Amino acid sequence: MQVLLIGNQTSTILLFRKRLIEKFIEEGAVVHTLTMDSDVNAFKKIIELGAHPGLLSIFTFWYESCLGCDYTIRLAKTIKEIKPDVVFCFFPKPIIFGTLAARLAGVKNVNVLLEGLGYCFTKGATQENFKKRVVRKIQTLLYKLSLPLTRKVLFLNSDDYKDLLIEHRIQVKSTEVVGGIGVNLEQYSYVPARTDVIHFTMVARLLVEKGVREYVLAAEKVKRLYPDVQFSIAGTFDDNPGGITREEFEAWIKKGDVNFLGQVSDIKSHLINSSIFVLPSYREGVPRSTQEAMAIGRPIITTDVPGCRETVIAGYNGFLIPPWDADELANKMISFIKQPELIVQMGLASRTIALEKFDEEQACDKLINLLSS
Repeated sequence: MQVLLIGNQTSTILLFRKRLIEKFIEEGAVVHTLTMDSDVNAFKKIIELGAHPGLLSIFTFWYESCLGCDYTIRLAKTIKEIKPDVVFCFFPKPIIFGTLAARLAGVKNVNVLLEGLGYCFTKGATQENFKKRVVRKIQTLLYKLSLPLTRKVLFLNSDDYKDLLIEHRIQVKSTEVVGGIGVNLEQYSYVPARTDVIHFTMVARLLVEKGVREYVLAAEKVKRLYPDVQFSIAGTFDDNPGGITREEFEAWIKKGDVNFLGQVSDIKSHLINSSIFVLPSYREGVPRSTQEAMAIGRPIITTDVPGCRETVIAGYNGFLIPPWDADELANKMISFIKQPELIVQMGLASRTIALEKFDEEQACDKLINLLSS
């Protein structure tokens, strides 16, 4: 069986699809990847897995999609050369243009996974601008063209299914909510959290929609009352329209309430050194970083929004807060400071949930069955 995975970046495929590739190969499949970057080191790692990487070019902006006909035809030729039995696309642009190209190439078994609806479908604290509304309309139109051509449309959470397919009346052949993609529960084994020095951490790109501003504001409030408490963020700048500006970032650095770590190669060690994991995001699929923190045994403070609410049973393994609410975030942080016994108690509960819901082996087996059956 020839399997083709179409994504955005090779490094992302390694991060989110490595075990899936390995399991496909273990079952005798020949695996190919097509991505939008030419990361030589990542290509080498794909080859080391036993798969065959390839490069595709794609548009930077959605309004360029009107130029997509020629591109889709060229991509279809590439797919025809590979002759895949199964095509699996993820992330918006690969889903749309990969699906169209695969069907042009004559592939019948085309499947997609929406790992979240992204920036255009994420509500912010302020009124959205005209450009965002236009881009969402274009993206929705392209989904209406491409998704009905797929064999299966998979979602990580039920809210995304409702907000895309039901609200916009997109008819598809088959759909399923598969839940989080999971983590390696042996690699991310339980480690008791420190309670002598309380350390809140966040892992996310520096985007407004990730709740970075709320996290920094909450840290400022808590620091005024508890100056010994530590706060950190592991994550880099992003060219996304919702990225934090350099000026704002520099102002945060000067205040010194939060330690900005930049890109961290060893997230596991960073999580081990933390006490509580925080993600005040405005919308997610089911965040991988939260799953990793839960597997290690960290309590979670996150928002009651699509994707994030899938990771917390309120009062059991953490707290759910309203989006855009730095005050309530600070209050929940203070709850852990005042009751440090909750850190271990809720951390153990997070590990229990991870064992039940976020086992990478089970998640990959489920995906393979869905894609192959």
